[in-house]
Amino acid sequence: MELRFELKILRLKETFSIAYGNYDKRDALLIELSYQNCKGYGECVAIDYYQIDLQSFVLKLKEIQAKIEVQKIIHPKEFFKILFSLNLHPFLLSALDCAYWDLFGKLENKSFIELNKLPFENLIESSITISVGDIDKQVQKIEKSSWNKFKVKCKGLDKTHIEKLLELNRNIALDSNASFTDEDCIWLQENAEVQNFSYLEQPRPIDQYKVLNKSGFANWMADEDCQNLDSLDELIPYYKSINIKLMKSGGLTPALEMVKKARELNYKIMIGCMTESTVGISAGCALAGLVDYADLDGANLISNDYAIGNFVENGKIILSEKPGLGISLK
Repeated sequence: MELRFELKILRLKETFSIAYGNYDKRDALLIELSYQNCKGYGECVAIDYYQIDLQSFVLKLKEIQAKIEVQKIIHPKEFFKILFSLNLHPFLLSALDCAYWDLFGKLENKSFIELNKLPFENLIESSITISVGDIDKQVQKIEKSSWNKFKVKCKGLDKTHIEKLLELNRNIALDSNASFTDEDCIWLQENAEVQNFSYLEQPRPIDQYKVLNKSGFANWMADEDCQNLDSLDELIPYYKSINIKLMKSGGLTPALEMVKKARELNYKIMIGCMTESTVGISAGCALAGLVDYADLDGANLISNDYAIGNFVENGKIILSEKPGLGISLK
């Protein structure tokens, strides 16, 4: 098996504004695992909040390259155990895990969905993200969009903005990226109209969720608070829903375990994404049949997508039906 990797730049179609800052591009690391004539792809991106240093990932890959390349082709869940033993950052672990699933499926001539016997019919629609901005411009974007579901970013709570969004009578979620106060959260979960939002994502900074009450009107969804399998039990009294992102969970292999446990604990589940190319989005799309919500618009936000695979068009998730994760480079 051969390991290759390359740093890339994802350029956004328009400035992406969230509570954490404004972005015109994202740095990405593309990973390729190849064997015989098959190539599998995975990806991770640099996110400021998670203090991701892709240069350190490159150094780590050079350090472990020989250990990876000497491995025989085994089942991805067994290969993941080897990856896990290398003490990798979850983002890098995810890129390698996804690349190997893609490669293994291509070698077996079976899709990830076939290999794991996952549902794939009647997939839920993905939302598209509306950046932080003037509320009237946000409303205008929603009204002009051909998508049906929206995740509106906000920085702090403005009750008049809440009213304007609810008046649209559209499928809208709120994501404050941890910018709500305790008082904001109490007002939201005690306000009956708030149940008309499909969910309210990561209202408070990480580990500051104890003001939340899952029995209130707000469908609180954990993002940064829900990093991995171990966090699920502790969040039960506070969150109704969780956002599983492959990069923060460490890839498809642990994400499958998270979905299983989250279902046992009666969470609603979203498969989410960062700003990613079709490499990352293809992996997320493969889990769409297992979840209640999808936010897989990452590749739709960039202008220089370098891959083909599973994709999202006006919210509809379209599976390639090709082996592995169906990924090929343009």
